[in-house]
Amino acid sequence: MMMESHRAVKPPKKSAIPGVTIKQFVEAIPKGCSTPDFERKPITLTLQEGKNAIFRSVVKGEPPPKVIWKRSKEEMNNPDKYQMSFNGITNEFILQINKLTVEDTDLYHCSAVNEYGEAACTAGLKVIQDLKKELQDYRKMLRKRTPLPAQKKEVDMEQVWQLLLNADRKDYEKICLKHGIVDFRGMLRKLQQMKKDREDKQQQYIYSVTNLKHIKVNKEGNATFHLEMDLKNPESRIYLYKDGQLINYGFNDDKVKHCLRQAGKKYNFTINHLQLEDAGVYQIKVEDVDVFSTELEADLIPVGFRHLLSEVHCHEQGNAIFECSLYSPCYDAVWLYRKQPIEENDKYKISISPDGLTHQLVIKNTQLTDKGTYTLDIRICSSSAWLEVEPARGKSRQTEGDGTDKNGWQTDKSMLPDEEGAKELLQGEGLGNQNHLKSTGTGKDGQYGSNQDEPHCHFDKGLSDVSAQKGKPAVLSCSRNNDQVEGIWFKDEFKQLTGLDEASSEKYGLVHKLMDTVVDSHTGKHKFEDQGVKTESSILVEDPPNVDKALLEKLMQEPVIVKAGQNATVKIPFEGRKPIRATWLRDGDELLNDARIHIDKADNFTQLSISSTNRRDCGDYKVKLKNENGTLEANLKVEVIDKPQKPIGPIEVVDSSTTGITIRWKPPKDDGGTPVQNYIIEKQQVGRKTWVTLGETSRNNSIFTTNKVRQDKSYRFRVRAVNAEGKSKALESDEVMAAAKAFPGRPAPPQIVNANKESITLSWKAPPKTGNSRILGYIVEKRKKGSNIWTPITDLPITDRKWMVTDLKEGLQYEFRVAAVNATGAGEASAPSDAVFAQDPMKPPGRVRDLKVTNTDYTSITLAWMKPDSKEGESAKGYKVEKRSSDSLKWTHCNTVPIGLTTCTVKGLQARQMYFLRVRAFNEGGLGEALALDTCIQATPPIVNPKFLRDDTMKNFMIIKAGSCIRVHMPFEASPTPEVIWLKDGLPLPSRAIVSTRDGLSQLLIPSAEFSDSGLYTIILQNEWGKKESFSFQVQVADIPQSPGPILLQEKILNTVTVIWEPSPTEKWESNLYYVVMKRDSSKDSWQVVGDLIYTNKFTITKLIPGRGYYFRIVAKTYMGTSDPSETVQPWIMQKEKDEFKVRLPKYRSVNQNMPPRFLVQLKPHVVTTAFDCHMSCAVSGYPKPKITWYKDDRNLSEDPTFFSTNDFGVCSLVIPGVTKRDEGEYKVEATNELGHAVSKAMLIIKDPSF
Repeated sequence: MMMESHRAVKPPKKSAIPGVTIKQFVEAIPKGCSTPDFERKPITLTLQEGKNAIFRSVVKGEPPPKVIWKRSKEEMNNPDKYQMSFNGITNEFILQINKLTVEDTDLYHCSAVNEYGEAACTAGLKVIQDLKKELQDYRKMLRKRTPLPAQKKEVDMEQVWQLLLNADRKDYEKICLKHGIVDFRGMLRKLQQMKKDREDKQQQYIYSVTNLKHIKVNKEGNATFHLEMDLKNPESRIYLYKDGQLINYGFNDDKVKHCLRQAGKKYNFTINHLQLEDAGVYQIKVEDVDVFSTELEADLIPVGFRHLLSEVHCHEQGNAIFECSLYSPCYDAVWLYRKQPIEENDKYKISISPDGLTHQLVIKNTQLTDKGTYTLDIRICSSSAWLEVEPARGKSRQTEGDGTDKNGWQTDKSMLPDEEGAKELLQGEGLGNQNHLKSTGTGKDGQYGSNQDEPHCHFDKGLSDVSAQKGKPAVLSCSRNNDQVEGIWFKDEFKQLTGLDEASSEKYGLVHKLMDTVVDSHTGKHKFEDQGVKTESSILVEDPPNVDKALLEKLMQEPVIVKAGQNATVKIPFEGRKPIRATWLRDGDELLNDARIHIDKADNFTQLSISSTNRRDCGDYKVKLKNENGTLEANLKVEVIDKPQKPIGPIEVVDSSTTGITIRWKPPKDDGGTPVQNYIIEKQQVGRKTWVTLGETSRNNSIFTTNKVRQDKSYRFRVRAVNAEGKSKALESDEVMAAAKAFPGRPAPPQIVNANKESITLSWKAPPKTGNSRILGYIVEKRKKGSNIWTPITDLPITDRKWMVTDLKEGLQYEFRVAAVNATGAGEASAPSDAVFAQDPMKPPGRVRDLKVTNTDYTSITLAWMKPDSKEGESAKGYKVEKRSSDSLKWTHCNTVPIGLTTCTVKGLQARQMYFLRVRAFNEGGLGEALALDTCIQATPPIVNPKFLRDDTMKNFMIIKAGSCIRVHMPFEASPTPEVIWLKDGLPLPSRAIVSTRDGLSQLLIPSAEFSDSGLYTIILQNEWGKKESFSFQVQVADIPQSPGPILLQEKILNTVTVIWEPSPTEKWESNLYYVVMKRDSSKDSWQVVGDLIYTNKFTITKLIPGRGYYFRIVAKTYMGTSDPSETVQPWIMQKEKDEFKVRLPKYRSVNQNMPPRFLVQLKPHVVTTAFDCHMSCAVSGYPKPKITWYKDDRNLSEDPTFFSTNDFGVCSLVIPGVTKRDEGEYKVEATNELGHAVSKAMLIIKDPSF
């Protein structure tokens, strides 16, 4: 009976290899025997049409199993197509499928069977069609100019022409073939004309467009394309289209589908989380001009999940089912629970649909401990979802006792305490919650339950875990169903007779209490036990940061006062559980170390030092102390006193005449922290250098009159403020002439504030020159547009600089002018204002639409919106953005200049502060209705998980010469900035290593490499949420080998010498070192190599001529170079022995020496590391001398110059220098003479470097 006919007598079990199922044919397996299993299973392949597919598997089992290959769709009966073999060297079972076609796409099954069981697994094969033949046929078609049949156009032809405009010439044929363009020459002519037209249009908005990069898909499943563009107007709008449809994109936000990142002139577009529907033509436009087009083909998209896992809710002891579907088959997916692999057993059932697209996980008899995150990993990506297990109705989990939870459910209502007792427990002790009223005790066997045969052996309420602050009282409390028992308290399993660390234990009826003021020694487990029934809980001692209360009150009541220029130091000692993080803030902003500010942090204090203080250092300071148990804030105020600022100008001339000048000023904005005492007034006559002090005024008087002037002379005045710290800088006036009365200067044209059919409101500014006295008022005049007659609008001068003009005719256009009046009279009138109609203003715009947040960081929030609907009002001229913090009701403007674009970045925000934002459109008709965001937005940057920006410079293996510098750059991106950890062989770096991390780049520097620096280096990125990313690389430090030691010569056989030398010291750490032996005739100058690739320290040299002297030289070699030679000093002379010449003629007896070839030493298998030399050798005998021929995979190597072969006295050698993967295979040596031939074979395996 065939083994395949066996039927399993036990349920299938999972192998240690995911995706392998094992069946057992017998009830009991004899000792020393086992069912089959896979050590390495075949993997799924994706290959191009015409290639060969090779599946490899390694199996185990006793007795050795038989391996059977099958496919799902059809039988594998063609031996030329399907070749099955076994490699005895690597123990691999191999299935090779030759000359793949699209029909070979299938699911292939591999089974290993012996008499005790069967192990089975599957691997998929996907064959991609080759487009080479189609392109060749298309070229022939273009030459014949035979039109193609009409194809369905999935893309608008205008987009196709845009693709051709931006494509490389080598891609023209591919695009034409895809979209049905057959007139190749006509296409080229049209493209040439379109390029000229496009360049003319682009000149309106763009200086240049360069470095166009088409779409590329990365390993993370995102697509990117970019270009460099120099815009004439940086505010020009950039649009992104897909297949002719406008799509929205975000700025610097990886969470959105389409994202734009701009750095100077570089624009980088990213399409995140690719799906098949993202395939299409993407276009970039600036305003209405096409700039760049590129196509994302569906074949480039790494398909993943069609339907992701979703959250599952189930009741306890029920079954939970996770299910998802894929775009492409996957048969080696792995289910994970809390990042640990799940194997199929009585608890978990894993199933895959026959097409490999649907995956299902069933969790049977769920418990509360089963809730958590479950993940399906399909190699290129993964999907995760949460399982929520809800407790069964009428059951409550026991939280006290000995920790047993399988039977910890209360079902007997007779065990509950009465309602009054429960209320007393909850109100008196403040422990637990209502659920504790349903808890049970533990029986004598340590299990929870209700046993009515033993009514005195349970707890009505067990102990609960307590968290208490150090130095404050804590109470442990439990309730028994019998007030006659006393019980004993334990801590950490040790009996406490008189209480715990002098703690007091009390009993109030059914309630037992343990009370004490908490200290560190109270941390641990506590147990109350009586009559074999016990309940346990733990006390967690919390020690939050603490600062002396007297110091806190002093800091809050008494500000820290320091004079400007001096240093300020504030030291705050604290206590609490280490570590304690101290953060200093000023006016809500965190302080960091800089040139003037230095923050010292120790285990028991923090100190703020400010050098060379100034008035900007004044403010409200706060220090935040935080550890794992809590947070403490200490507030203080710092005041820096200094000289006052100069008075606020300009100096106003109140009156000027030939006999005196009166001036006026305003008090300084900053009095320096102390009140202004008085003002000092000085004058200088124009043309002279000296200043003369005129006098002083009190702090409340800012007007000064002097009569120390001369007629028609000009003067300058300056004023200084004085406080207790000194004088301020001087406020200087313009030139003032002591002359007769002068008229005021000409004001600027008045501005139109508002206009309607009944009135027009004007405003204007004071003239730059007021004459020699102050302005008393203004005369405002009007005229109709086109008229020369000006009419005053009032009889008396207007004292204000704003006026509403009435008495107008609706629909007429008016102009206005204004003249200033002082004591001398009216000055020259201003130029006319802009003409304005006396009519009602235009309607304000409507509300903006689709207001949303496109990006955030610690100091800014970026908004985007759409223009108001034209039906709701007039068109918008600009936009105003307003903000308010979450703790304020006042809206403030974010932009002083109106915004013309539909996007705005609100800057200057406080980190992690919550803000409300709104936008209003406006025009000449006023402000439109505001549109606010629905929710409060926090000023935090988007979270970017740590990720290395891998490129060609990041290598997995480095060879460094000893003494050289090891410098490794590791670029990465992450937000917030992650913690960067460097390790060598899993341990911290040596002290000589220098690590610097800044702006997304971490650098490792070892100035002078030593041999001990060789090893495996790892860099780990970890953010505050526990997300990690690591990268490892191998460093090998090598050097030119040192010279071998002294040489010793021995002559044991006539005319031969054995050279023995001391090994090179480099041999201790360099495993690939070998030696070269050379000799030199004492009568010659040249050296001759007599031995190469010697891995010992001894070599025998033959064929030496007696009577001649020889010198010998030894050098050591590695791939880094050759060492200095070690040589003999004196020549070695072979002694020539003189024997008596005798002739003895032997008796001749003919001997038949003929013999067919025979291998005395066979070839042996070799395993060689890549880039090292391979030496194969064997020994052969035969007469006449056999002819030796070497073969690799039946290919004659005689004419191949890359292989070196020798035959010395029957010792045949083959040298393969610097082996590569191509040299792997079967090697054969054939010896042939006229009497026959012999063959020896061996395998050569090439392996990658082990470091």
